Amino acid sequence: MRTIVTGASGLLGRHVAEALLAAGHDVLGIDTVAPVGGRWRHATADLTDLGSTLQLVRDCDAVVHVAAIPRPTGRAGGEVFRTNVATAYNVVEAAAMAGIGRFVYASSFSVFGYPFFEKTVIPPYLPVDMNHPVGAQDPYGLSKWLGEEIVDAAVRRGAFSAVSIRMPWIQTPQSFFAGVGPRRATAESARDLWAYLDARDAGQGFLRALEWRGQSHLRVLLGAADTFMEEETETLVRRVFPGVALSRPIAGFGSVLDTAHARETIGFAPEHSWRSYPKPETKG
Repeated sequence: MRTIVTGASGLLGRHVAEALLAAGHDVLGIDTVAPVGGRWRHATADLTDLGSTLQLVRDCDAVVHVAAIPRPTGRAGGEVFRTNVATAYNVVEAAAMAGIGRFVYASSFSVFGYPFFEKTVIPPYLPVDMNHPVGAQDPYGLSKWLGEEIVDAAVRRGAFSAVSIRMPWIQTPQSFFAGVGPRRATAESARDLWAYLDARDAGQGFLRALEWRGQSHLRVLLGAADTFMEEETETLVRRVFPGVALSRPIAGFGSVLDTAHARETIGFAPEHSWRSYPKPETKG
C-alpha cells in the first residue's frame, strides 16, 4: 500500500517505516526534520498546521500516525498536550477528508496512568490487559487518550477503520543499558510496571495493524514478553504491590502486560528481549 508515516524521523517512527518498507509498502515519512539514513520518501511539515497536513495526507491508502512529543518531561505540560492533540486531530481529519481506508494510531500504555502519574496508581490486578481502566493524570497520557477518542469519533462517522496501539517504553539494543539500566536499580522502575517493547517488535506490530481486516476501531496493547528486570516477576509483584491480585500466574520474568488480545486480533507476537542484547563493553 501507499502509506504515510508521521513522525518517521523519530525512534519509533523509523522502525515503523522500515518495517513497512520491508513488507513492500510505498512509504512517505512526514516529520519536522529529515530522517538520518531513511530509505523512504520524506516531506518536512508541521502537522499542528491543518493546511499543511491537508496538503500532505492524500493520495495514499493508509496513514500511520506516530508523530508526537513522546513524554511530559522537559517541556511545558501545556505544550505537550496542545501539540499532541492538535496533531492527532489534524492528521485524523486530513485522512478522513482524503477518503483513506485504514488509520493506525500510536497510543501509549500511559493512558492507564503509568509511568507519569502524580498520585500513585495501583493496578486493580495484574497482568494489565485491555480491561484495565483508563486513568491518565499527566498531559502526555491524557493527550494519548484523547487521540484515541479523536480516532474513535472518525470511525463512528464511517471515515475509516482504525487500530490504536498502546505501548510501553520503546527500547533498542543501543538504548537499553544506558536508559533502563540505571532506572531498574531504583524504586522508580515500578512506575513503568517494568515493561518495555523492542522497537523492531513495535514496527512489526504496526505492520500487523495495517493488515487487520476489521471494520471498526480496535485498541490493542503491545509489549515485550518479559520485564526489564533481573528479579522474577511474581517476586517483584509481591514485594512492590503486595495487595494486588494476579489474574493468572506469571512464570519467570514474564511481563505484567498481557498481549494476548493483540495476538488474537492482529497476530502480534514479540520476538526480541533485552536479555539477548549485546552488553556494552566496560572500560578497564
